[in-house]
Formats: sequence, C-alpha cells, structure tokens
Amino acid sequence: MQRNMSSGGGSVASLWTEVNRCGQNGDFTRALKAVNKILHEVKEDVTALHCKIVCLVQNCSFKEALNVMNTYSKVLGSELIVFEKAYCEYRLNRVESALKTIESVSEQTDKLKELYGQVLYRMERYDECKAVYTDLIRNSQDEYEEERKTNLSAVVAAMSTWEKASPDDLGLSETTYELSYNAACTLIGRGQLTEALNKLQEAEELCRVFFSEDSDITEEDVESELAVIHSQMAYIMQLQGRTEEALQLYNQVIKLKPSDVGLLAVTANNIITINKDQNVFDSKKKVKLTNADGVEYKLAKKQLQAIEFNKALLAMYTNQADQCRKLTSGLQSQNPGHPRPVLIQVAQLCREKQHSKAIELLQRFSDQHPDSASGIKLTMAQLYLTQGHVTKACDILRSIEDFKHKQGMISALVSMYSHEEDIDSAIDVFSQAIQYYQSEQPGSSVHLALVREAADFKLKYGRKKEAISDLEQLWKQNTNDIHTLAQLISAYSLVDQDKAKSLSKHLPSPESMSFNVDVDELENSHGANYVRKKAAKVTGENPPKEQGQGDVKKKKKKKKKGKLPKNYDPTANPDPERWLPMRERTYYRGRKKGKKKEQVGKGTQGATSGAASDLDASKTASSPPTSPRPGSAQASASTSAPAASNVVPPRQQKPATAGPGARKKAPQKKKKGSKSGW
Repeated sequence: MQRNMSSGGGSVASLWTEVNRCGQNGDFTRALKAVNKILHEVKEDVTALHCKIVCLVQNCSFKEALNVMNTYSKVLGSELIVFEKAYCEYRLNRVESALKTIESVSEQTDKLKELYGQVLYRMERYDECKAVYTDLIRNSQDEYEEERKTNLSAVVAAMSTWEKASPDDLGLSETTYELSYNAACTLIGRGQLTEALNKLQEAEELCRVFFSEDSDITEEDVESELAVIHSQMAYIMQLQGRTEEALQLYNQVIKLKPSDVGLLAVTANNIITINKDQNVFDSKKKVKLTNADGVEYKLAKKQLQAIEFNKALLAMYTNQADQCRKLTSGLQSQNPGHPRPVLIQVAQLCREKQHSKAIELLQRFSDQHPDSASGIKLTMAQLYLTQGHVTKACDILRSIEDFKHKQGMISALVSMYSHEEDIDSAIDVFSQAIQYYQSEQPGSSVHLALVREAADFKLKYGRKKEAISDLEQLWKQNTNDIHTLAQLISAYSLVDQDKAKSLSKHLPSPESMSFNVDVDELENSHGANYVRKKAAKVTGENPPKEQGQGDVKKKKKKKKKGKLPKNYDPTANPDPERWLPMRERTYYRGRKKGKKKEQVGKGTQGATSGAASDLDASKTASSPPTSPRPGSAQASASTSAPAASNVVPPRQQKPATAGPGARKKAPQKKKKGSKSGW
C-alpha cells in the first residue's frame, strides 16, 4: 500500500511538472489533460480545480468553466475564483450577473477593477466607468497603462457621442492610433467634423507606421485594421453631405469582410440610410448584415435602436406593410415614449390613404405622452393641411407650447389665417405673442419687430383703430420715425381728430422737407427728357388743327364676324365634343366603307365599267341583302369588347409579357414585291 502511494505521489508530481511546463508554453489543452489526471488521483484538490478553471477559460470554454465552479463552489470558496467567475459571465454576455459577482467582493484587486470597468462600459454607465479607470491610472504603474488610457478615452468618446456630455480634458497623449481614433470620436460627438476628419487621418498614418514595423503583417491585415477608421471617415463625409464619397468608402469596408460584426452592421446601416427609398434591392442585401449573431452585444443601445428604425422604414419603402407594422409595434413597446415608431406607422397609413386613422394615432400618442408631443402635433397639422382643414391645423399649432411664441410659428399662423380670411384670429396670434415678449423680453428686437408687423397687418386690412396702440408704442421707442408718425396720425384721424391735429405738430415743416430741389434742373434731367420725347411723339408731330379746318377722325376698325358653317342651325345645341378630333369622340364608329369608284383598267380585259355595274347582283332589286349593310338598323351578332391593359408592377425592370386580355400587335401584311408573301 505504501509502495502504491509512493508511486502515485510520484506520478502526481510529474503531472504537476507537465502542467507547469504547458502553462508556460501556452499549451492549455495539454495542461488541461494533465490536470484532469491529477484530479483523478486526488479528487477535490483546490489547486488542481483552480488550474482546470484557468485552462478552460484560456480555451474559451466559459460554460464548462462555470459548471466546474458551481459544482465545487463549497470546496473552492467565493473569494478564490471571483475573478474567473465574473470573467466567464462577462464573456457569456451575462453582464448583470458579472456585476453582482464583482460587487459581492469587499476588496477588489487591480485585475478585478479592470473587469469592473469593462462591465460598466457594456452597461453604458459611463460616469462610474470613467471613475474606475481614472483611479486605476492614478494608483497603478505597470505595462498596461497604455491600455487603460485607451479604455478611458473610449469612455470619454462614448459620453460625448451618446450622452452629449462635455467631460473635462484629461490630458491623454495621442501617441497610438487607438487614442487618436477615440479622440476623433469625441470630436464627432461635439459636432467638430472637420477636426475629427483630420484626427482620423492622423490615426490612419499612425496605424500604418505601427504595422510597418512587423514583417509578418500583410497589406490585407493592415486594411482590415484600418476598416473601422475608414468607416468613421465615411460617416463624417455623410454628415457633411458628401454622400458619393461616403458610399464609396462604405462599400470598400464591406468588401474587406472584417471580422467585427458590429462594424459590418453599422456600415451596412449607413449605406441603407444613403439609399433611402432608392436602390431598395441593395438595401435588402445590406440589412442582412445587421442581423448577424452577436451584433446586440457589440453596439450601443442607440445604435441598435437606429438600425431597427431603418429596418421598419425599409419595410415601408418596399411595400411590406405587415412587416412594417410588426417592427414598429415592437419598437413602440421597447420605447413607449419615443415618437419615431409612431411617425413610421403614420407614414405607412398615409401610403395606404388612411389619413383619418393616422390622425387618430397621432392624437392618442400626444395625449398619452404630452412631453414628447411637439413633433407629433406638427405632423398632425401637416396632415390636416394636406386634407384642406386649415383651421384645424392652426388649432393644433397653437396648442404646441414649445413653439407657440416662435417667430416662424407666428408667421405660419398669420399666413394661414389670412388665407382663410380669419383676420380676427390672426390679430389674436399677434396680440398673444406681443404680450409674451412684453413680459419676457420687453424692448427687444424681436418684440419691436412683432409690434411693427402687427401694426402693418392691421393697417393692411383696414383695422386702423386697432393699430393705434401698436403705432404709439413704436413711435415712443423712436420719435424721429416720421413714417410711423404719419401712420399714427392717419389712424387717429378716424377716431380722434383733435389728437391727430396735436400729433401733426410733430411732423417736420415743408421747408425742412424741400431738400433744396431745383425744379428746372429736374425737368431737364435725363429721365425727364425721355418722358418729354415720348409725349412729343404724340403731340408734336401731329399738331392740333384749328377749329374749322375739318378734323378727320380715325375710323375704328370693325371686327369681322366669324364665318358660320353652311349647315349651321342657331336653334340646335352645339356639339360639346366639337373641339375633340373625330377619332376621340364617343359617337365615332370608324370610317364607313364607300362604294368602289369606277376605275378604268381594273376589270377583266375588254370589259367596261358600265357592264361591271350591270352584272353586280347586289344592285338589283330582286336580290335582297343577305347581311346587314354598314349603317343599317340591324345589330351585329357579336360585339368586340375593349381589351384590358396589363398593369405593370412597380419597379419591374423587364416588360411584362402579354397575358389574357392584353393588347397584342397584329402581324402586318408584307408589301408587294416581297420575297415571301402571305
């Protein structure tokens, strides 16, 4: 028994040596085999179980590693394997479980803090993530400092892009292409597109220099690494309106077939947004790339949301109404307060000419979500306008508190009310706007501009009495404004003539308004000479004759009466279709076949035309016609129905073949002298 134990102990020691050697060489598959042999000899060995978990993690067997940890949880304990357990849960996309596992530990090591930062970034808790990485960079000094700075710059870029936050400058040096790329993303979030494009070009140069030092890296590997930079460049070009350049760069990225499914999904989605309702067949191909496995774990929530919105729009553009409704209802359940799914549903209903249902849907959403109802109400107003309900559209627009006192909204409301000749409502819009700016921004340029527009509007529609208060307010602001004073005097002349007289004293005297004009010089000016010359042409060349010389009056030309047709009947009603060509009139029945004209030389040799008519049996009284003649009262046995025309399906490239009821072109007879006759 002792010999067996000594031999077993020797074999276990050799197995541990094998495990150590394979671990240093990175051969974790052979190390796992050796560990399993050790566990076969010494069951529930804590060190061996821990080594087995590490080997499984290194081989990406995360589920099996979790099973081992759960099976031997009592033997291993929670503190020993907390990092491995949290890492396996993170790699299996169980982010919430990984967070609970990390937070269950009282004291976190540096590697656990690194994992904690990754988990917080995946959960889009960027403020906490930034704090974790800042603490790590401040309190640790090892070879991983550059990676931590890269992760911190990624957090700052995400905050700038998705949360529109402007974090403080952390002073991160852009020595690597990853840091330059993240700095460019931060600039994009701030709207500094030109600077971001320059930063991406710097990142591309740094990437090429970095990989040029490695001889084992091929040009294809470099292009694959640059794909994310090129895709971001194309995005900036698309935002700048350079869609052709952006589309070309996007397609180059797609052709490279990068391994990052998130990059492929974003690139394909952006191509779909450029295509819009055109080139839908290409968009259908690209949308498949957004459905790849694992995309949901690679992108932010807003990116996934944008992709789903575009899928719904593509379904609408391709006339897949049921698919569009299915996608929009799913989006609405995920984002109940977001207006975009509702707007897509409304667009689909409008394509189906169901405007009343669309308005009901918009009204229901605005009642349920008043905070985000501004855009919805604008859409409702647009739908009412398309149906000709201008007053209803105005009522909807006036109910939008966010835009109620905007200058553009006031202008639109006044224009629509003027179109409907509802001057009182238009004046009421002006009055409410002036009261708002009187209390919020008294004396501002916007306030005075509204008062001026209100006064001019009232004067235009003859409401001089109502314009007095506005004109007085304008004149008090600028007493040197003679134009406003004249308008005010004109308005007071209808109400209070004494007041008008007192105000007229403020008008300048005629002497001060003469401007020292020389009348003779003005008459002899170039413009006056032209007018005189024109007048002399009428009076100078033909001087008026004295009375008694017999002025000859010019005879006025009489208009000739139009010629009437010979068979014109003044009592009969004219033909309403007389302006149409004969072939397009409803009563046109085709040309009647007339009698054959007698032609010399067309009969048999030696026969005369008179003999031919005598031999015609149809002209004799004894032979009644066997078939109704053209124009007779007898109806024909069969009538020809009009042929139905094929409806070509939309966007069909090839011409549709002629089916039942389609018009076919009849074969034409060949001319005389052709080689093959009928």
